[in-house]
Amino acid sequence: MKDNKDRDEVLAAVKEDGWILEHLDESFRKDKEIVIAAVMQNGWTLQLVDESLKKDKEIVIAAVKQSWNALQFADKSFLKEEQVSASNLNEESREGGLWALVNADESLSLHKDREIVMAAIKEDGAEVLEYGDESLKKDREFILVVVEENAIAFQFADESLQKDREFVLAVVKQAAVTLQFADESLKKDKEIVIAAVKQAGGAFQFADESLSLHKDREIVMVAVEEDGNNLEYADESLQKDKEIVMVAVKQAGSALQFADELLQKDKEIFMIAVKTYGEALEFANESLQKDREIVMVAVETYGEALEFASKSLQKDREIVMVAVEENGLALEYADESLQKDKEIVMVAVEQDVDALDYASEELQNDPEIIESLDDWYNTQVESKYDWEDGFATSKEY
Repeated sequence: MKDNKDRDEVLAAVKEDGWILEHLDESFRKDKEIVIAAVMQNGWTLQLVDESLKKDKEIVIAAVKQSWNALQFADKSFLKEEQVSASNLNEESREGGLWALVNADESLSLHKDREIVMAAIKEDGAEVLEYGDESLKKDREFILVVVEENAIAFQFADESLQKDREFVLAVVKQAAVTLQFADESLKKDKEIVIAAVKQAGGAFQFADESLSLHKDREIVMVAVEEDGNNLEYADESLQKDKEIVMVAVKQAGSALQFADELLQKDKEIFMIAVKTYGEALEFANESLQKDREIVMVAVETYGEALEFASKSLQKDREIVMVAVEENGLALEYADESLQKDKEIVMVAVEQDVDALDYASEELQNDPEIIESLDDWYNTQVESKYDWEDGFATSKEY
């Protein structure tokens, strides 16, 4: 390729692969049109161009837009005299867009370029906005686009936007997490908080406590409808509210752990919770852990909930069978008498071979069970390997 004098052919080639520049005649590395085409295809190729073109602002910007690392190959005049010390930025940032923004000389105007700052945010994350030009931090349209890409970047938006009620309302509807970066006065604004919570229930935790929004039944109801586990952030008085708790556990059975103790003992509520979250049996009182109907629902959902069932129900053959069908390892919590039950052990081992560890010693050495394990291992090997001419060759996935 280095002997090729056909400029049109060279230009077409570097548009496909900028690295071809490495093998070209020196005259081509001084050709601005060819060099721009090369760095636009791969910014790293800036290191290959003639020194005179490393001082060309248009070429440097084209290279940096394609790859942030290209800045290190530009003429030193494009770097600040006093660069940020390595200790101020992590290794990833020094290698990416943040490094370029921090170290670029003002003459490049990288900090003011919407396209460049947005590309840097996509590459290096929200903190890039901190080093963007103040004009961009105040730009409503730009910040909306930034928040859509990376919501936590709102923390670096200009304070005027963080205090702007109309703007914050629009932003939280787009990304609820931005509520935590809004001005404190707006965290007390009920309309804004509800809008954020409707977008994502987790925003509930960012609401200001001084207005007692955590005691506001309407807001709490919206929050638990979005995510039942938001019950954790509700005031104690609302954790005692049966309707709210009912909505919360319907949305997420795990929310039961945040309900008032009396409601944790409510069979109606508890039954709803264990249908989606068998682990809830752990939070049940003794009377519910003895309730056969509840325990059966719990182990159907989560076999190892058998651990929290009463001793009498751990001896219940039907319940234990359901538990090991869902998760063979539930055999660990079965009564010793059922760990000797061959049918139950077979079912458990078929579900999870490690369940054999919890079977009685006699059944651990049972020929029929051992044979079933051999069949299981053979199935695993066959699924992993192809057999050719008597030899196993690993399949590629």
